[in-house]
Amino acid sequence: MTSDDSTDVDDTPLVRSSPAFVVLVHGAWHGGWCWAALQTRLDERGIASLSIDLPGHGASTADLTGLHGDAAAVSATLDVLASRDVGPIVLVGHSYGGAVITQAAAGRTDIGHLVYVAAFALDSGESVLSALGSFERRDVDLGAAMIPTADGTATTLDPATAAGALYGECAPETIAVALPRLSPQPMASMTEEVDGSPRDSVESTFVVCSRDRAVHPDHQAAMAARCTHRIELDTDHSPFMSDVDAMTDIVSDIARGVGHTRQPEGTDS
Repeated sequence: MTSDDSTDVDDTPLVRSSPAFVVLVHGAWHGGWCWAALQTRLDERGIASLSIDLPGHGASTADLTGLHGDAAAVSATLDVLASRDVGPIVLVGHSYGGAVITQAAAGRTDIGHLVYVAAFALDSGESVLSALGSFERRDVDLGAAMIPTADGTATTLDPATAAGALYGECAPETIAVALPRLSPQPMASMTEEVDGSPRDSVESTFVVCSRDRAVHPDHQAAMAARCTHRIELDTDHSPFMSDVDAMTDIVSDIARGVGHTRQPEGTDS
């Protein structure tokens, strides 16, 4: 039996929308470990992420380096991800990590969004210290926590003072496991200048932490004005530990907004 009815069949391969891949860059004295709670929540929402240990921090066995060496390490990771065709990257930097992502993103075409979390959104030619020097003076608790090493090339943090400066709104058990993981931070990371300005061509979001006692909220506001978007959280310097839900919402929304289409496995491009 035959039929005269005909149906047009669309044989175009279906595509699915995927959130952007998230790369997380920690701040001074920290390691990739500080993002663990946030990564767990991102996993639950189907958003892939990778946290980087900058040289000499966390589990890294490399020597400590300066801003340019840290940025080179991030760039090397981004190159690997580009070779795997993961699509556009949401590059997130916390505190000093903002300077690192600024330097690392300069000149790249695979960055879909820059996220600065209480971070240094530097302009070309600025260092962390020169940026701070250009702002109206504000005192924060972090300064009292810093202890120079014997040779003066790095600083460590006094745990008792650092707890309030970095983790003022965090649960006691969170603080207890974070403090032993802190590691020395080289002075070169604070004095080397960035030599690019990726925010001229890449959308950016600044997360201002209004209870921050490490990077003053007024200084954050000045740097937030350099970004495309500003979000304010009523929390401390480490919202990925003290307000994980809010940080997950922010990063998830951005990753889905930068999301890209991908063909399902087994189809030709």
